[in-house]
Amino acid sequence: MHFLPTDEQRELQHGVRDLLADRFPIDRLSLAVAPAEPGKSGFDPVLWQALDETGVFGLRSELGLGLAEAVLVFEELGRACVPGPLVATFLAADRADGPVALVEVDQAPLLVAHLDVATAVLIVGTDVRLGSVPSGTPLAEPIDPLSPLHELAAPPDGTVIDPHGQRVRREGALLTAALQVGLAARLTQLSVGYAGEREQFGRSIGGFQAVKHICADMFVRAELARVAVHAAAVTLDDDDADDAARLVAGAKVLADEAAVTNGRAAVQVHGGMGFTWEVPVHYFLKRAWLHATEFGSADEHAEALADLL
Repeated sequence: MHFLPTDEQRELQHGVRDLLADRFPIDRLSLAVAPAEPGKSGFDPVLWQALDETGVFGLRSELGLGLAEAVLVFEELGRACVPGPLVATFLAADRADGPVALVEVDQAPLLVAHLDVATAVLIVGTDVRLGSVPSGTPLAEPIDPLSPLHELAAPPDGTVIDPHGQRVRREGALLTAALQVGLAARLTQLSVGYAGEREQFGRSIGGFQAVKHICADMFVRAELARVAVHAAAVTLDDDDADDAARLVAGAKVLADEAAVTNGRAAVQVHGGMGFTWEVPVHYFLKRAWLHATEFGSADEHAEALADLL
């Protein structure tokens, strides 16, 4: 196994970053939702089509690549805070056309993100099923303003595509962790940039030791999570590896912590402005909160990790 990304993998990652910088720059986050439109979806069908045509969702099913490449791409999707049912669409790419929403049947209440734009639903429980889009009740104030939520009265029916569900849950957790790594890294970048520009008492706040420590801790959290996610992806791609469950659980724990904690730290570095509509930091934090509930919380993965040790 080769744990360091190859030149080809880095070229793929940089290509996706360039695409997103052109099609979904960070100022689009503030333009996608205004305070007067709290329920408006941030889903961009034009961007989604561009991602699909680029091969983002068909990396494995069409291009024959593995999770080692997929996590690098999903890190970039997280770094740009791209809204939409990214993970479920990737997991069901060989069975469904268009966006696929995630339904986790063990949640209560049963909340589904982006049901309004989905063409199918991936139903994850004791097994994994693919079903048609059910009706649901929209929530007036979702946790992430760019990810509208609908509540379902009961789990929908569907066709079984994985009788055990273990593989889908692991891959879903890993790809969600990759999104979290991207969020954590971008939050670090935004905080360091702001600390270098914002002046207080005649000097940039980045020169103060307390701010330096906050930004350094953010960087370390993001890098530790990145290493864990990539190591887990390389291991999952190896059919002979036997510690994939442990590595995926550890990656999700570290990635959730990095994204959520870095989000809070970024708001602090921005002097609290991170929760104003004009400053994009709060979009990243709220997206991190949402991803932390998908494919197992950090606490659930920590318990699973303890059982495996």
